[in-house]
Amino acid sequence: MMALITLIATVLLPPLGVALKHGVGKTFLINLVLTIILYVPGLIHGLYVNYLR
Repeated sequence: MMALITLIATVLLPPLGVALKHGVGKTFLINLVLTIILYVPGLIHGLYVNYLR
């Protein structure tokens, strides 16, 4: 169930999904900056960090 919540949070608000899985740290800040610049890079980074790495 937590994996589904993390996936939904990552798609809707990528920094939230990263924070749920990895906490507020370096990865979260990178994702936050990418999401502020443009949504799509933040989404790609969030999915990569949460599910492929």
